[in-house]
Amino acid sequence: MNIFEDTGPTVARLRGRKQQLLTRLRVPSDALPGSLALTHRRCGKPSCHCADSEGHPLWSLTFMADGKKRVEHIPADWVEAVRPRVEAGRSFKQAIADLFVTNVELLVQSRKQRRRPAVRGRKGKWS
Repeated sequence: MNIFEDTGPTVARLRGRKQQLLTRLRVPSDALPGSLALTHRRCGKPSCHCADSEGHPLWSLTFMADGKKRVEHIPADWVEAVRPRVEAGRSFKQAIADLFVTNVELLVQSRKQRRRPAVRGRKGKWS
């Protein structure tokens, strides 16, 4: 028995949403996880201009790997090439999350639409 065979306007809408998500899901081959961020760091040389300012710009890619947070420094001239890859990874991850939520909503609708067998009253010994 397929628990997702129920019908109704809500189920039809959810199935349509699921189909849209599935057609959108293409694994981007060059996508990157995590987030790209610009920070500033002082180099520590007392004669450097950064000693009196916010510091040298430093780009980093922060992501999780094997349950541990990793930070990789990204050269400034790579940022424009890395940014769309991070956005593609984020977009793909969000589409997967949306698909999973839609599947849960379909499961909930199936449970709501399932007919429960009527419980017949039993006559007890005091009836």
